[in-house]
Amino acid sequence: MDAVQTPIIPVIGEIIRRTPGTISLGQGMVHYGPPLAALDAARAAMDDPATHQYQADAGLPALIDRIGAKLGRENGIDVAHGRRVMVTAGSNMAFMHAVLAVTEPGDEIVLPVPFYFNHEMAIEMAGCRVVRVPTDEAYQLRLDAIRAAVTDRTRAIVTVSPNNPTGAVFSESSLREVNALCGERGLYHLADEVYEYFTYGTARHVSAGSLAGAAPHTISLYSLSKAYGFAGWRIGYVVYPEHLEEAMLKSQDTIVVCAPIVSQIAACAALDVGRAHCEPYVRDLAEVRRLVVDQLSALAPLADVPAADGAFYCLLRVHTRLDPMALCERLIREHRVAVIPGAAFGMTDGCYFRVAYGALQSETVAEGVGRLVNGLRVELGDGRIRQDA
Repeated sequence: MDAVQTPIIPVIGEIIRRTPGTISLGQGMVHYGPPLAALDAARAAMDDPATHQYQADAGLPALIDRIGAKLGRENGIDVAHGRRVMVTAGSNMAFMHAVLAVTEPGDEIVLPVPFYFNHEMAIEMAGCRVVRVPTDEAYQLRLDAIRAAVTDRTRAIVTVSPNNPTGAVFSESSLREVNALCGERGLYHLADEVYEYFTYGTARHVSAGSLAGAAPHTISLYSLSKAYGFAGWRIGYVVYPEHLEEAMLKSQDTIVVCAPIVSQIAACAALDVGRAHCEPYVRDLAEVRRLVVDQLSALAPLADVPAADGAFYCLLRVHTRLDPMALCERLIREHRVAVIPGAAFGMTDGCYFRVAYGALQSETVAEGVGRLVNGLRVELGDGRIRQDA
């Protein structure tokens, strides 16, 4: 545990708490809440004694049914043949279950960089080794690097699309190649699809589990935290090959027994509302994204931001030799704006910051990004501390 990185969000959060008035472009949340129908269902459930008791480890049958219908309708995944669904206390828990189910200590999991930091942490907590592989300049998958990283100890390859922290959306052809490699080498494809509804312009999300031949080796992870504003309810789900059922249930029963029942009941109502709940907000986020990218692009040549066609993140590349964490702290204390240093996502060669724009109203995002742009100009352009890239 000492070797596992300290979660960066609480670290940055503590600095923010000591600097009143800071606008946080740090944590990845949405600014809206659950559908009213979900809240009504949760209130009504309080009077049912079953709400307060243990239920089936894998999830309430009514919720499993709804998830199965959603997966078939929206993701092209048929859970009736060779697959199982499990409801988890968020997709982080689903990822932990999957890692424990498919590895033994000393095994390797391939993680494209930049990665979601909790994925690296889970792999290391399981006693496994993270094999970092680079992505290209646009943060798209490099299949040559992934293939070269596979060894006899490799057990899985992880993809996150739409991507946290970059906002990149992986192409169907890239995901198809990862699936083919997994099938060829006897590996698992851990496909994180938490941001499936958050795409912009012509970008389209593709579920790796829908591709031909994917069922025996693809583990697909989802969450209600983003699309339905359910972050605090801790509810997600995972689709996995049926031969992993015993291992997955062992992990679920040991760690949590079952996801919170009231959250599952609310999730049933949320899925009845469907993605129509988030679509207006995603349309609004598209405009916020345009504003963010335009403002950050004005930092050139001090910094640049590759295309971000999904999720609600940009990964800003700053051309400086300044220490990213030190610069991050100065941005909070001197300019009252918070971002997350790229080192938490594996970007240790250079200065990078994840900018999250989903948790705030558009006016606040605009103010926060303005502070970020001005702060970076001051910190990088001031003769006292300027350092050339």
